[in-house]
Amino acid sequence: MKNTNGQVHGNRRTARGGVSRRRFMGSVATATAFSIVPRHVLGGAGHIAPSDKTTLAGIGMGGQGIQNMARFTEYPEIQITAVCDVHREGDRYMSWNWNQGKDLQMAGREPARREVERRYADQQDRGTYHGCRTYVDYRELLEKEDVDAVMVATPDHSHAVITMAAIRRGKHVYCEKPLTYSVFEARAVTEAARQAKVATQLGNQGQADNLSRMIQEYILDDAIGPVREVYVPWGQGFWDPPAGPGRPQDMPPVPDGLDWDLWLGPAPARPYHPCYHPWRWRDWWDFGTGQLGDLGCHKLSTIFKALNLGSPTTIEAECDEVNPEIYPRVFNVHYEFPARGDMPPVKLHWLSGGARPPRPAGLEADREVTEDLFLGDNGVLMGHRLVPETRMREYGRPPEVLPRSPGHDVEFVRACRGGPPAGSDFVAHSGLLTEACMLGNIALRLGRKLVWDGARCEFTNDQEANRLLHREYREGWSLYA
Repeated sequence: MKNTNGQVHGNRRTARGGVSRRRFMGSVATATAFSIVPRHVLGGAGHIAPSDKTTLAGIGMGGQGIQNMARFTEYPEIQITAVCDVHREGDRYMSWNWNQGKDLQMAGREPARREVERRYADQQDRGTYHGCRTYVDYRELLEKEDVDAVMVATPDHSHAVITMAAIRRGKHVYCEKPLTYSVFEARAVTEAARQAKVATQLGNQGQADNLSRMIQEYILDDAIGPVREVYVPWGQGFWDPPAGPGRPQDMPPVPDGLDWDLWLGPAPARPYHPCYHPWRWRDWWDFGTGQLGDLGCHKLSTIFKALNLGSPTTIEAECDEVNPEIYPRVFNVHYEFPARGDMPPVKLHWLSGGARPPRPAGLEADREVTEDLFLGDNGVLMGHRLVPETRMREYGRPPEVLPRSPGHDVEFVRACRGGPPAGSDFVAHSGLLTEACMLGNIALRLGRKLVWDGARCEFTNDQEANRLLHREYREGWSLYA
């Protein structure tokens, strides 16, 4: 049985080595009844009839989007039929091959089409393959392409309108993190997915990792007792900050092949500048969701699952300076969550820019706190290891009671084809996860403690904060178009 966070609930373990039948069976219920393997393992195409394939279109063909589509070509159950991007082709995108680090590469709808067709040609031992159509406007794609599913990897400010449009047409959706730009959008998209009963998955791949399962199992096994505080230490963002404190004053021409108006989507209008597109949009309040949006859905996912977290009751943030245009690089966000069943209230701290948690008792002198820190009544868990190492050697690994993931992408493919919900399904997990990150951004803007009523989706102590739950879309755009 699952609650709204996708977590098995019931009585926690009362002794190491034993788990309640209710909790164990709830976990096992998510195990796959069939497996999906990449195309190369099956020996190429031809194992699944074209009429039995799940058709997929990609929207947003920057670095991450092309990487995602390249992976999906490896599954014989999937057939990519179209890609969409407002940019025909550009050479300043972050490499979609992470092995190349921060090298800039070509991206856009035409490079994406060429990559998809090259991969299909190689798999079929043919010199060429043609069958991936290109679109500039996602609305035209959704109108003309009768696909089963879409992959969304646009900048954050457009996630909700595209994802909602796909869900309202009955499409399964894989969306890059965060799911939405605002709290209101997160609630609306989650509810739409719930009603449409479509398969969904957020692009926080770490949730499928075995180490994530192990951390959850330490908590399930009561290895450190009831957890009352968690610290997430994090450095500065992976991307480079803008050059100045505000908007640039020069107005270079829009690159050939880029529809800047479509790129802006529902966000407020402003002239094109390369400091926004490609890649650097993450730092700007109007387009990105900052460090919490970029990394929060990765780092907080395991914590939400392990501790069965839902809506926080309070959120407070602190930073040196709030810029009206650009997210701060150094800040801390503090959440308080209420008791959940027999789990006590817990405080969650996101620390960035070099701030460190207090050193836990027992941590060896030559070790630093570099991973998530769970502080329990009876012990400490740092990452997936108990503190100190003598305790780790004594305790060993917890019993393996949670089903292991067949892979993040496989979870989505399986869900699209009638299998169980994916591990970062919007309704069961990633809607509330995204909401928590966006609540942190509101606290970051205001710099004061906010009291949150999750059931009513409102702050009870701050009307200014309530006005930041959503923003007015640019004329001609709607979440329900």
